Amino acid sequence: MTERRRDVTRKLRTFQTSIGFFDLAIAAPSMKAALAAWGSNSNLFHQGFAKEVRDATVVAATMSKPGIVLRRPVGSQGPFEENADLPDGLPSGKPKAGSKGHSAKPRKRHGRTLDDSASRKAALAYEKQERQRDNAQRKEEAARAKLRKRQDQVVVKAEAAFEKARQAHEVRARHIEDARAAIEKRSRAEDTRWDKQKNKLEGILRRARR
Repeated sequence: MTERRRDVTRKLRTFQTSIGFFDLAIAAPSMKAALAAWGSNSNLFHQGFAKEVRDATVVAATMSKPGIVLRRPVGSQGPFEENADLPDGLPSGKPKAGSKGHSAKPRKRHGRTLDDSASRKAALAYEKQERQRDNAQRKEEAARAKLRKRQDQVVVKAEAAFEKARQAHEVRARHIEDARAAIEKRSRAEDTRWDKQKNKLEGILRRARR
């Protein structure tokens, strides 16, 4: 179990991109995992719109909440947060007044690296979120399977009712057809009998009129 945790810690990296009004950052084991968390259907890394970052401030923020997409207003140098406000306006490309002192502070921390304890905590938190997502996915799949089973049962029951009704119809149709054939046979027999009787009576009638 310890070896597995060390493997996850070594693989956890920080990735950053910009989408809409926000810069996005996340601690994830791979670029593919980062793209999935960002909800991107295209490879932003190959397109040059995303990258792996090693800024200690950004890394510390993402490692404190691994697997969670952090945001800050696009183009700003503020901290990444889980809930960030929209930017006041479009970035002008010029540093704001007083921003020099603000930006100098994180530069002093660029050389810092996370210790093993912080990395392990970040990796374990990421593993916990992965397990929660897996459990939620399994529950959804189980619910879908249960729904499909109920639907299949309804279909089987409907098909059985349809087949039973079809067979009953065929039996009734055969009875009707047999009755129709018997009536037609009796009708033909009556026509034959009448033809003979009519011919006989017509002959008697003709002789009586002579």
